Amino acid sequence: MTGSNEMPIPGTEQEQDNGRAPTGFRYIWQQLIISKTGMFGAVLVLLVVLIAIGAPLLTSHDPAAVNPLNRLKPPAWLEGGTAEYWLGTDNLGRDMWSRIVYGARVSLIVGMGAVIVSGIIGAILGLVSGFYGKWVDAVIMRVGDAFMAIPTILFMLVVMAIVGPGITTLIFVIGVTNWVPFTRVVRSEVLSIKERDFVHAARSIGAKNGRLILKHILPNILSSFIVICGMNVGTTIIMEASLSFLGLGIKPPDVSWGGMLSDGRQYVATSWWVATFPGLAITFTVLGVIFLGDWLRDVLDPRTETTQK
Repeated sequence: MTGSNEMPIPGTEQEQDNGRAPTGFRYIWQQLIISKTGMFGAVLVLLVVLIAIGAPLLTSHDPAAVNPLNRLKPPAWLEGGTAEYWLGTDNLGRDMWSRIVYGARVSLIVGMGAVIVSGIIGAILGLVSGFYGKWVDAVIMRVGDAFMAIPTILFMLVVMAIVGPGITTLIFVIGVTNWVPFTRVVRSEVLSIKERDFVHAARSIGAKNGRLILKHILPNILSSFIVICGMNVGTTIIMEASLSFLGLGIKPPDVSWGGMLSDGRQYVATSWWVATFPGLAITFTVLGVIFLGDWLRDVLDPRTETTQK
């Protein structure tokens, strides 16, 4: 029996009829399908992820194998190219396709790993800063201002020059130097949520600070936190490529798109493919992450009206 005072079930047509937006995976999937930019970004990101996972199955050459006899072979569709090296070879005779594919692994590992590190640091500091306020907030924000005052790339260059290159080191350095945006976003959300009635009600019945943060505030900032994480992956990939381009990021035998760009810059006029293909890989990957992150912001941020493009 259905009455006029019956509460709507979340995510159902009844809820939609009452003017409330549905939530959940089904709603997000529906929004992704009707969003051109969101779908384009999702397809690009998914393609890069699948390529990185299936790297051994998609390549027939060792990306680090040097063969001077095949040095600077053009792509298969150009004169002098062969189907064996369909994207050509670099200045040391290494297969470009294999290096692009294995480079995707490094970019994704560093990109997501560094965002996880900076996200954890930023979320903890943002929660503490926004919830406790006063001198705790002042100290954390001034430390954040100090980090922002130093050019990020310069700071990372100094640290990497001292510590030395490597994937683990790179993830740690980028993560530690990029926590401020996460802290500021989380802090602003906490400052708003902690003044809401349900938090005051929980406090009035004796809920401790730890329970208030973990059970009542943290779940309500997850959407904004996911958005800022998604949009920072692209920035992190560019940071990794920049450091590798300068020789302070990923070192051989590991493959990096930034390192490939560095190897090919002196052959741009004669062997354009050596620098062009890794540049395109970086461009399309970052574009995919940006489009997907922009769509996530529209869908998950309650302050933004979802406008499908």
